[in-house]
Amino acid sequence: MYNWRKMTPDQRKATLNLRKQKGWPWHSPPHRIGETNYYHLFAACYEYKPVIGKSPERMAQFSENLLSTLKESEAKVFAWCVLPNHYHLLVYSEQVLKLIRELGKCHGRNSFKWNGEEDKRGRKVWHNLYERYIRNERHFWVTMNYVHNNPVHHNYVAKWQDWAFSSAIAFLTEYGREKAMEIWRKYPVLGYGKGWDEGGM
Repeated sequence: MYNWRKMTPDQRKATLNLRKQKGWPWHSPPHRIGETNYYHLFAACYEYKPVIGKSPERMAQFSENLLSTLKESEAKVFAWCVLPNHYHLLVYSEQVLKLIRELGKCHGRNSFKWNGEEDKRGRKVWHNLYERYIRNERHFWVTMNYVHNNPVHHNYVAKWQDWAFSSAIAFLTEYGREKAMEIWRKYPVLGYGKGWDEGGM
C-alpha cells in the first residue's frame, strides 16, 4: 500500500514536485452557488483495497488521468483528492450523467492496465461511483473542506498541503492560510460524510 507517512523527505519532495510539474488544474470557487449542476462525486476501490495506492507513480498517473477525463468532459473542478483506495471530486457539470460514464471508462482503462501489471486479470478494482448535488453555498464550502481534509482524516498526513494528490496546495496558494482558516472555521466538516470512506456508502 502506498503510504505517504513512510516516504522519506526526499521522496515526498519529489512527489510534490511531480504534482507541480504536471500543472494539475485549479479553478477558483464561484461567487454564487445554484441548486443544480454542482456535484460531489465519490468513487472507491472494491472492498476498499488500496489498488490506486500501489505506488506514488500509480497515484500520480491516475490523478492525471482523472483530471484529463474531467477536462475532456468539460467539467469545472473546484476540489479533488485521490487517496490509495478512493477519491473525491467537487465539480460543476451540465451533463453529470455523461461525466459519470466517462469516469467509468477511465476506471475501466486504469483497472485493465493495473490488473495486467499485477497479473490479476478479472480482479474487480472499482466498487461504484456516486454523485450528490450541492444544495447551497454552505454545502459547497463544507464539501470543499471535506475533500481537502480527507488525507488528514485518514491519517496519511498532518496538514492538507503535505498530500501531493489533491488540489489543497493550489487552494491554499490561491486563498492564503488566513482565508483558508476562516473558511475552515465558518464551514466545519463535523459529521459530514461519516462512513463514506469506510465502506458505509
